Amino acid sequence: MTSPLNLPAATSPALRWTPRLWGTLLVLCAAMFLDALDVSMVGVALPSIGSDLHLSTSALQWVISGYILGYGGLLLLGGRAADLLGRRQVFLVALGVFAVASLLGGLVDSGPLLIASRFVKGLSAAFTAPAGLSIITTTFPEGPLRNRALSIYTTCGATGYSMGLVFSGLLTEASWRLTMLLPAPIALLALLVGMKLLPRGGRERGHGGYDVPGAVLGTASMLLVVFTVVEAPQAGWVSARTVLSFTAVAVMLAVFVVVERRSPSPLIRLGVLRSGPQVRAQLGALTFVGSYVGFQFLVTLYMQQVLGWSALHTALAFLPAGALVALSATKVGAVIDRFGTARLIVLGFALMAAGYALFLRVDLHPVYATAILPTMLLVGAGFALTFPSLNVQATGGVREHEQGMVSGLLNTSVQVGGAIFLAVVTAVVTAHAPEQATPQAVLDSYRPGLAVVTVIAVAGLLLSLTGLRRSRPGRSVVVTGSTVKEATAERVPVRD
Repeated sequence: MTSPLNLPAATSPALRWTPRLWGTLLVLCAAMFLDALDVSMVGVALPSIGSDLHLSTSALQWVISGYILGYGGLLLLGGRAADLLGRRQVFLVALGVFAVASLLGGLVDSGPLLIASRFVKGLSAAFTAPAGLSIITTTFPEGPLRNRALSIYTTCGATGYSMGLVFSGLLTEASWRLTMLLPAPIALLALLVGMKLLPRGGRERGHGGYDVPGAVLGTASMLLVVFTVVEAPQAGWVSARTVLSFTAVAVMLAVFVVVERRSPSPLIRLGVLRSGPQVRAQLGALTFVGSYVGFQFLVTLYMQQVLGWSALHTALAFLPAGALVALSATKVGAVIDRFGTARLIVLGFALMAAGYALFLRVDLHPVYATAILPTMLLVGAGFALTFPSLNVQATGGVREHEQGMVSGLLNTSVQVGGAIFLAVVTAVVTAHAPEQATPQAVLDSYRPGLAVVTVIAVAGLLLSLTGLRRSRPGRSVVVTGSTVKEATAERVPVRD
């Protein structure tokens, strides 16, 4: 099937990037940067948090899982709320909540309160992420201008994640509370600037009411699936609790589909998934983020527990990948314009799979320049090509009043993919845990997990390859609610 979003953009009049337009993009990038920064900073600070607040390992896990639960569980609702209530309003309110929760997280003196603040931060990010992405797609017209904006926006997330590792290594030396407090002033500044610069876009009119049953079912099912996946490694994948939880998720999702098919204003219009490029974008995001999160988790353990590197040393080892992504931010949009999303997604997955496979050869005495750096550069290049392209492909050809919905769906794929595949990789490593934890035995237990990460990336590559097949000219397809003729009339090469 063919969609305009997979074709190189046609020539369009050059539009001037005014200071206000740049300011709008920077505010949205700040929110994306903070989301990624917050996730990566906390991971390095966990040992200090556990020692100071006297938290057990299982309780400490929820400092991270609480954020994931709020974020992944409410993204569908956040995306639809942006369409119905107004993207600007939803974004600013959620950003304000994020700033307050960041402040409280740095001041609390008990584990439950810290976990609660993390959940609230995840909840607020579930509204800022789809609202921010949909503001971009409705402010910047489809084509080169939007592609450039999306490439800058998405690479800010990768930059935030990389910088978060470095900041956390530095700040934790003074106090773990600084890692919690750092996002607060940045979020507050972005909020104040956003109130001045963000466009006052309209909200969906005549939407036929609010889909309350769909919102309840969609949110509950996403919360339960994230909770189940996070808890499965401890409870056991075949335990009664895990099996019953997954069964409940399946039942709720089935009922959700029935409700959405009958609702005049569904939380997710199921017709959006009739588009092949849209489905590939969602599944691509699932496997792309799932493989990277699993890789980052295992490599961090390898560097700190096997090699004995410090948190800062580990963060600096990841820095080349993040730096490569950041440096490419303003260039990827032009590459998307020239080659289309499908080709870049294939190339990006191929680079990441190659990088993961190369890392399987590491040993107890690696030379960074030859054993680790090549993987970091390949992964960084793959990230720079794939993530912006997935965002462009998912939001292209979508009607303006459904941009929030599609953005929420894409971010849900990102979060659920990370949670599910991280749990799978963790389970594989745990199953191969040695009886005697010598460095070599621990490293050997990591290799099956790294192999799973590579397989996930290869699966994403094979899926993306289906987007390169040529379709018969003149065929019409449904792209998100509207029928679009093939682009042969414009004499543009047809690519899926």
